[in-house]
Amino acid sequence: MSRRQIGVDASRCLQIRPTGTENYACHILTALLALDEAPEYEWLLYVDQEPGAGTFPWLQASHVTVRVLPRVRLWTHRALAGEMRRQPPDLLFVPAHVLPFAWSSRSGPPAVMTVHDLGYEYFPKAHTRRQRFYLQWSTRYAVRRATRLICLSESTRADLTRWYGAQASRLDVVHAGGVWRRPLADQSAACRASLGVTRPYMLFLSTLQPRKNVERLIHSYTRLVQTRNLDLDLVLAGQLGWLSETIAGAARHSPAADRIHMLGYVDEDEAAALYAGAQFFCYPSLHEGFGLPVLEAQFAGAPVMTSRHSSLPEVAGDAALLVDPEDEEDIAAAMLRLSEDEALRQELVRKGYENVKRFSWPKAARETLEVLKKAMDRKL
Repeated sequence: MSRRQIGVDASRCLQIRPTGTENYACHILTALLALDEAPEYEWLLYVDQEPGAGTFPWLQASHVTVRVLPRVRLWTHRALAGEMRRQPPDLLFVPAHVLPFAWSSRSGPPAVMTVHDLGYEYFPKAHTRRQRFYLQWSTRYAVRRATRLICLSESTRADLTRWYGAQASRLDVVHAGGVWRRPLADQSAACRASLGVTRPYMLFLSTLQPRKNVERLIHSYTRLVQTRNLDLDLVLAGQLGWLSETIAGAARHSPAADRIHMLGYVDEDEAAALYAGAQFFCYPSLHEGFGLPVLEAQFAGAPVMTSRHSSLPEVAGDAALLVDPEDEEDIAAAMLRLSEDEALRQELVRKGYENVKRFSWPKAARETLEVLKKAMDRKL
């Protein structure tokens, strides 16, 4: 009996500078292919470029086949969709929020797609009109056409029902993993020094864009430096996103500008070193479908301050100081408290180590495979 084929849109795994969605795609695919049950299936990985040597350890596995499709504009809707018509697998898994156009799981193979968040519905001004239209269209289309949808949080599942009328029976919550390897202390210090970070600091790490609320963070930090003589630097790490000019301007024109470090994109080793050395981690995002940086910080032993909105309380558990992300005074008060209260920081570190035990990529992979099997068997 031949093995059933699971096709995966793996194009996001080959990004040179991966961010949240790309990291999720890489981690979940790696974990899926490492499962004991994985060789029972033939995994077809669709990519838009030839993977480099040593890109992934599973490229040579007997149960994995990589198919390089022509790199054309609208690759998902042209190259991938064309391949689905010519040689459809038994199921297509899309880990990155876009189902190929003209997909019909009624006449063709079933499809499972991961929905990361619906932040564009809550904060439409944080996206261009074109981006917002495309995100709304692709999500609405997936709700109608996908066999099942994976949500990274209960918050996102509720949003899909609220905004798009999705059937609850077709929605599965599978939390992402959160494991981050800890570098040795001397390596961390050397890495931070190479980035120009030599003083005690608080950290923000994610793409710099309006939804992440970095401007309010800068304003709150500046207030503390001016009024409370806060003796901590503010490190902002992450690639510049859309409308990041206003964030850069806020940092540049702050009276505390010489204490604000904008590092740009950092790789995994640099990020791990920054988490490990931070006095605390600040993540007052306005909306998150999951909020992986919270878990990364907790795993690395950094106390966490984050938003009480969307999925963040769900992910952070009782191991974070929660704030109203739209209230600069509340953000500033939390930052001041964390800077002064060593006992609180140690309590949050201890609780953070416990909290991250709830999440792992192997666990996420096992639950994801169960969703894929349900979809292949057309089970609601």
